[in-house]
Amino acid sequence: NKHMNTHPSRYFNASMLLKASLLTITFTAIYFYKTGKQFSNISFPFVKSDTTNALKPLLIKKKKSIYLTFDDGPNKGTSKVLDIIKQEQIPVTMFVIGEHVFYNLEQKLIWDSLKANKWMEIANHSFTHAFNNKFSRYYSMPKLVADDFAKCADSLHFKSNIVRTPGRNIWRTPNINYTDIKSSSIAADSVYKRGFVLIGWDLEWRYTKRHNLIQTDSMLLAEVNQMFEKGETKISDHLVILTHDRAFYAAEDSAALHRFIKQIKNSSEYELDLISKYPDIRKN
Repeated sequence: NKHMNTHPSRYFNASMLLKASLLTITFTAIYFYKTGKQFSNISFPFVKSDTTNALKPLLIKKKKSIYLTFDDGPNKGTSKVLDIIKQEQIPVTMFVIGEHVFYNLEQKLIWDSLKANKWMEIANHSFTHAFNNKFSRYYSMPKLVADDFAKCADSLHFKSNIVRTPGRNIWRTPNINYTDIKSSSIAADSVYKRGFVLIGWDLEWRYTKRHNLIQTDSMLLAEVNQMFEKGETKISDHLVILTHDRAFYAAEDSAALHRFIKQIKNSSEYELDLISKYPDIRKN
């Protein structure tokens, strides 16, 4: 066929080109395979491949716990506190006095409201509050002190054994033994031996004789920050605040409490909790 190219050199050249191409591809593949294995053993200072860190879960920073506690209720100011707790839905603990519950119908109704509030934990602050603030005489009679707390627990049907001594910053837990006024030590021991756990406080929100707050909410928060920074709490990262609900009867004082709670609630460092969650009580 005259249209077919039958020159033998054409077939030779095509065959040689095909063979050369195949050889080139083969040698190239072998070269890259070998060099690839070599380079895989080389570590470059500017490239880090840390798969172990990538697989580690992100660590969430644990917040420090603040235990906001109120003493001496039910009385003037308790309802104001209760309204704020309901609105903000935060856990707090109230240490109540037995006599105050039965003092009049209004305080009995407040007591019923406290029991009905799911955010409120109720604890024992004695029945008579040291025979109505006769502290020296009260703490000179250890058995009567223990009886006073037992009477409050019985009359108010407490299931919790957590108590706070009136007028004294006293701690009796499995690992904390502290008494601010040493003459009260024997009485405190008698209460502890009766099966109660005594909780004091790290920081007090103080008030005047007219029951108005001394520190502003900003001042109190600054004190909280300082105590944590200096490690001045009984247990690291846990701070118990003592307040008295009578101090929040005035509108400006209850507003200060509300602002303080909002600041803690919105904080990335702190969280509020019930006193029964305090480490040395919880594990007991």
